[in-house]
Amino acid sequence: MTYDLIVIGSGSAAFAAGIEARALGASVVLVEQGVVGGTCVNVGCVPSKTLLAAAGVAAAARRHPFAGVTTSVGPVDLAALVAQKDELVGGLRQAKYADVAVAHGIELLHGSASFVGAETVRVGDREIHGGAVVVATGAEPAAPEPLGLREVEYLTSTSAMALEVLPARLVVVGAGFVGVEQAQLFAQLGSEVTLVGPLMRGAEPELTQILDETLVATGIRRCGTKATRITQVGGGVRVVCEDGTVAEGDRVLIATGRRPRTAGLAVELADVKLDARGAIKVDATQRSSNPRIWAAGDVTGGSQFVYVAAAQGRLAARNALTRSNEQLDYTGLPHVVFTTPQLAWAGLTEAEAVQQGYRVESRLLPLELVPRALVNRDTRGAIKLIAEAGSRRLLGVHALADHGGELLLAATIALKAGWTVDQLASTWAPYLTMNEGLKLAAQSFTTNVETLSCCAA
Repeated sequence: MTYDLIVIGSGSAAFAAGIEARALGASVVLVEQGVVGGTCVNVGCVPSKTLLAAAGVAAAARRHPFAGVTTSVGPVDLAALVAQKDELVGGLRQAKYADVAVAHGIELLHGSASFVGAETVRVGDREIHGGAVVVATGAEPAAPEPLGLREVEYLTSTSAMALEVLPARLVVVGAGFVGVEQAQLFAQLGSEVTLVGPLMRGAEPELTQILDETLVATGIRRCGTKATRITQVGGGVRVVCEDGTVAEGDRVLIATGRRPRTAGLAVELADVKLDARGAIKVDATQRSSNPRIWAAGDVTGGSQFVYVAAAQGRLAARNALTRSNEQLDYTGLPHVVFTTPQLAWAGLTEAEAVQQGYRVESRLLPLELVPRALVNRDTRGAIKLIAEAGSRRLLGVHALADHGGELLLAATIALKAGWTVDQLASTWAPYLTMNEGLKLAAQSFTTNVETLSCCAA
């Protein structure tokens, strides 16, 4: 059978491509070998954030800063939490993927896809043909070979969120987005957690240091260097770090990265080039080395955010079907780590700005100066703004704060609009919101904000 567009995958990039193609009047088929919906709804954003929310409730009940309010929490029933999580995931998978396919007239074909040629894909024992193809197969957890994991029973972020019994002692290897969230998740639920690895490399060091100290203060043990060896010891595991630190636990969770899902696609038969990590090489229009084949989302090895995947999927389908050469503008791309407090940023880090040739000036505003943090009795964190020296054009916004991710829409708008910190300082900010912290941080470029009244005036 022949379609205008074949999409391999059924996650956010794939569905965005399919919806865009149908809006353009094209016939579309999505090919999926597993469960419809991809990483985000099934094993990524949705399940991890609902479990993090539950863990936060348990942590707040166990310890909070308000005098005269008595709370307590008993042992966590992880099986009940996971069942509730699975119900949410199942409902969203149906409503936001399966039902959406029907609503848009997108055909879903189940089976493993592999290329036969540039325009032909084999699915099981049948072949389908397309005027263009978008590959959106995503990525999966990867475990580094040198650590000795072939002899170790380990968890990934996927299998960890399916546990029904809380590990008494858990070692998390890898302290990036996934690792730090999973470490705090299990620690707040009641596990004794050790987190191994440099924390959030690439984020602003002043903020990661505060986050590191916060994790330790809440009971998470830390090894700030890489793991060099993991061994099975009796009924548990032992992790040795570069600095000689040894961590032992009942289980180990490997969160050291993800690899693109390209195995089995036979991309070589379609003359599609891969990079050293196995990701499909694409240009700025999402076109692969074969001009009839496009790719979007995590399979391309770029920023692994669901909103990036969706935007790339739409772009790939539009360019493939209209033969245009549109590109995405990544200015102000937001990043959020859903820890407590949240680490969030948009735009450039100070190091990136310097590397790109900017002369920069920056300000770091401790949350002790933000009224919302004071009334919450939680001043862990800070807000950092980075600007171009002279023009004071805003280059980056970084926050470690309660619900810090909620600051980023305003930050992204300001960055895309090319605002200066002076414009940010003079805009409206509602009192007793964390967004007022952005205004205060901007004001700190010209004013001693410690001398301001309570309304940032």
